Amino acid sequence: MNAQDIRETFLDYFSRRGHKVVASSSLLPKDDPTLLFANAGMNQFKNVFLGLERRSYVRAASIQKCMRVSGKHNDLDQVGRTAKHHTFFEMLGNFSFGDYFKKEAVAFAWELITEVYHIDKDRLYATVYEDDEEADRIWREEIGLPADRVFRFGTTDNFWEMGDTGPCGPCSELHYDFAPLLEPGAPRDLIESGSDRFVELWNLVFMQFEQDGKGGRRPLPRPSIDTGMGLERLTAVLQGKTSNWDTDLFMPLIEDVSRKTGREYPSGDESDVSIRIIADHARSIAFLIGDGIMPANDGRGYVLRRLIRRAFRQGQKLGFEEPFVHALLGVVAGIMRDAYPELTSSLPLISRICRAEEERFSRTLSSGFRYFQEFARETRKAGSRVLAGEAAFKLYDTFGFPLDLTRELAQEEGITVDEAVFQNELERQKTRARRTWKGDARMKEKKAYAGISPSSVKYVGADKGEVAESRVLALFKEGKRVNAIKEGETGEAVLSLTPFYAEAGGQVGDAGLIKGSHASALVETAYYPVPDLRSHKIRMLSGSLAEGDMVAAAVDEARRAATRANHTATHLLHAALRSVLGEHVKQAGSLVGPDRLRFDFTHFQALAEEEITGVETIVNEKIRENLPVGIDEMSLEEGLRSGAMAIFEEKYGERVRLVSVGEYSRELCGGVHAGTTGEIGVFKIVGESSVAAGMRRIEALTGEEAIEYIQENDRLIHAAAAILSVSRKDLLAQIAKLQEHLKEKEHEIRTLRRSKVRETGGADETPMREVKGVSVLVRRRDGLGPAEARAEMDDIKNRLKSGVGLLGTVHEGKALLIAGVTKDLTARIQAGALIKRLAPLIGGGGGGRPDFAQAGGAGVDSLDKALSEGFRVIEETL
Repeated sequence: MNAQDIRETFLDYFSRRGHKVVASSSLLPKDDPTLLFANAGMNQFKNVFLGLERRSYVRAASIQKCMRVSGKHNDLDQVGRTAKHHTFFEMLGNFSFGDYFKKEAVAFAWELITEVYHIDKDRLYATVYEDDEEADRIWREEIGLPADRVFRFGTTDNFWEMGDTGPCGPCSELHYDFAPLLEPGAPRDLIESGSDRFVELWNLVFMQFEQDGKGGRRPLPRPSIDTGMGLERLTAVLQGKTSNWDTDLFMPLIEDVSRKTGREYPSGDESDVSIRIIADHARSIAFLIGDGIMPANDGRGYVLRRLIRRAFRQGQKLGFEEPFVHALLGVVAGIMRDAYPELTSSLPLISRICRAEEERFSRTLSSGFRYFQEFARETRKAGSRVLAGEAAFKLYDTFGFPLDLTRELAQEEGITVDEAVFQNELERQKTRARRTWKGDARMKEKKAYAGISPSSVKYVGADKGEVAESRVLALFKEGKRVNAIKEGETGEAVLSLTPFYAEAGGQVGDAGLIKGSHASALVETAYYPVPDLRSHKIRMLSGSLAEGDMVAAAVDEARRAATRANHTATHLLHAALRSVLGEHVKQAGSLVGPDRLRFDFTHFQALAEEEITGVETIVNEKIRENLPVGIDEMSLEEGLRSGAMAIFEEKYGERVRLVSVGEYSRELCGGVHAGTTGEIGVFKIVGESSVAAGMRRIEALTGEEAIEYIQENDRLIHAAAAILSVSRKDLLAQIAKLQEHLKEKEHEIRTLRRSKVRETGGADETPMREVKGVSVLVRRRDGLGPAEARAEMDDIKNRLKSGVGLLGTVHEGKALLIAGVTKDLTARIQAGALIKRLAPLIGGGGGGRPDFAQAGGAGVDSLDKALSEGFRVIEETL
C-alpha cells in the first residue's frame, strides 16, 4: 500500500462514519500567535475545543501538514539519526467536538488499524494514563488486548495539556512492535525509553477536563476527542519497513542524492545521516516556501533559511560543490503530487527561491571562513586554545555556520570551542524569538468573549449601510466585559444586528456611528476578536452606552465606497500582474483601505518601468470597460473546481464567495466590492518595492486619491520647469545637465581639498607618536566629507609607510571616525575591531576591513573623547 492509498483509506474510513473531511490548513497558523508553525492536527480546531468557535459538524477528519523545529516539540536534532523523527510530517487525525468519546475513539482506532489496514493485532500495545480506569478497561475488556500489553504511565507520557489553562485530559497511545529481534527487553521498558523497536502509531487524547490555572481541574460539559497518527510511521509499518526513511515517502529523494554523489546508501557511516537530513529538509523547504514563507533573519523565515543552509552544508560533506537542494524539490513535488498538487504548480517559484538562498549562503560561507580564521588567530595570540563561544555564535548567527562546522574547523586549527557560552547565546536568541510568538495575554482576552454566541450577531450584508434597531449584546473595555462605557472612553460593542463589515482578508473594517436615545459613539472599525464573532471598536462621543440598550447603526458610506473600489482594484491588479509577469505571481498579502491599497506578491526582481506601465495600463483598460462584478456563493470544492484563485494561507469556511470581474478575474474572496469596474474611476501605481527575498509590494491609489496624486505631480513638474526656465518636455534634459555640472564642481572641490591636505599635512597637525615601535597618528580635522576623509586616511597611511591612523571629523552635523592600518600590521591590530570599539561613543555604528574601517554617528560632542579612547585602545592592543 503506497502512501497515497494510506491517506485515502484513512479519510474514506472516517467519512463513512459521519466525519467531515477537512483540508489541511497552511503551515502558517491562522489567528494563533502562540504557534510558529502548525504542529498538530488539532491546531485548526483549537478555537472549537476552547468553545470560541462553532462548526456545522461535530465530527471531523483531516491530514494536516506539520512542522516541528522549535520549542517543546523540536525534532530537528534527531533528524537523520533515528528511524522516525522528521521536521515536516503529515498528521492523520479524527476529532469529536462533544459528540463521541473514549469508547468510540478507541473502537475506531482499533478497527481501522486491524481490520482495514490489517496490521497484526499481536504486534500492538496500548498505553493509558495511570488514573484512567475507563480507558484501561476499554482496551482490555472491549477491545480484548491482553493485560500484559496495556501499560499505565504518568502525566509526562499520557496526559495532554493545551496550557496552564484550558482543555486537558488523559491520552492513550497505540504502539507497534516491529520485532523482538531488533532489541530484546521488556516491552514496557522499551516503549518508555523510546526504543526503535517500538513505534507510537496513534495518540488518542481524551479532552475531559478544564484547567483553571491554579492546579484545579473541573469536568468539561462536552468532552471531546483529538487524535493524531503520523503518516510516515504508519507507512513504514504497512510497507514492512523498520525505518520511515525506507518508505516511498523518502526513498526517491534518498536515491536521487545517492546517485548524484556516488555515495552508496545505506553505507553504515555518517554519509547516511547527511543523506537523510537532506531528504528531510528538502520536504520541509518545499512546503514552507509553498505556503508563502521566505528566507529571513527571524521568525518563520529564519527557520526556512536554517533548513536550506543545513541541507546545503550536509551536501558539501557529500561532495556537492554547487547549489543542489533546489533540484531536489521537483522530486518532492513528484512524491506528493496526488495529495498536494499545488506543489507542482508552484515548483518554478519554490525552486528559484531555494536556489537564490543557496547561492547567498555559498557566498556567505566564503566570508565566514575568513572571519573564522581571524577569530582563530586572535585565540592563539591570546595564548588560549579555546575559541570564544561569542565568536562561535557570531559565525552561527551572521554566517549560518552550524556549531558542528565551527567545531570541525577549530579541530583543524588545534583548538576547541567554548560550547557552553555558545549555548547560552543561542538560548538568549531563542528567548527573543519566542517573545514574537507568545500569545498568552491575547488568549486570556479572547476568553472574555466565550459567553457570546456568534450566531446571536447578524450581519445585514454589504448592500445595506444602516440598521434602525439593534440591541447592545455586550460591551468590553481593556479586554474585560463591562456593563457600560461612558463619554470619552473607548471600548468595544457587540450588536445583535450590524451593517458593519468586519476586518478580514486584508480589507479594513467599516467605520461609522452608533446612536442610542441618550448616547452616540464613533465606530472606528469592526473586527473579529474571535472567529465568527463581529465586534465594533468604539469611542464614546456623548452619553453612556449600556448593555441591553437599543441603538441605530450607520456605516460611513463614502468610506465604504472607496474601500469597495480599492478591493476590486486589487483583483484587477493581481490578474494584470500574472498577465505581464507570468503565472508564478501569487498574492502573498494585501491591505485594502479607503485611501489606498497595498498588494504583496511573489516575484524575483524589481519591476521594470515598462512592466509597471503595462500593469497600470491593463487595469485602467478594464476600468474603462466597466466590467460587471459578480458575487456567487458556493461550496469551497465548487469554488476551487471553477478555477478561481485562492490564497492558500487564507482560512476558508465550508461556503465561499466567488468574486468574478467580467471574464478577466475569478477569486475566492469575502470582502466588499464595487458593482462595476467603472466605479473605480482611475488606477495609479505609486510605489513598487521589495518585502523579502522573492516577494514584491505594489502600492496604488484609485478614484479621487489617484486624481489628486496625478494633479500634485503635474503641479510639481510645472513648478520645476518654471524654476529652470525650460519647457516641460526639456525638463529632464536640463536636470541631467545640471547634475553633470554639479558633479564637475564637486570633483573640483574635492581635488582642492586634497591638495590642501597634502600641503599642510605635517606642519600644523597633531604630531605622530610611536607606540611599541609602531607609528601612530590620531587627528581631528573638521569639515571633511566622507570622501575627503577617506582620501586623507589614504595619505596618512602612505606617509606612515608602516603604522596606524585614526581620523575624526564633523561634517553636516554628524561625527565621522576613520581608522587605517598598514597591511604589515593587521595581524597585530585591525581597523574594523578598533572602529567597533569606538562607534558607540559617537552614538553610531560601523565596521570595515582589517586595514580600513569607518563609523558615523550623531555624537559630535563626544568626538574628542572617542579619539582619546582610540589612542588608548591602540596602545592596549599593540
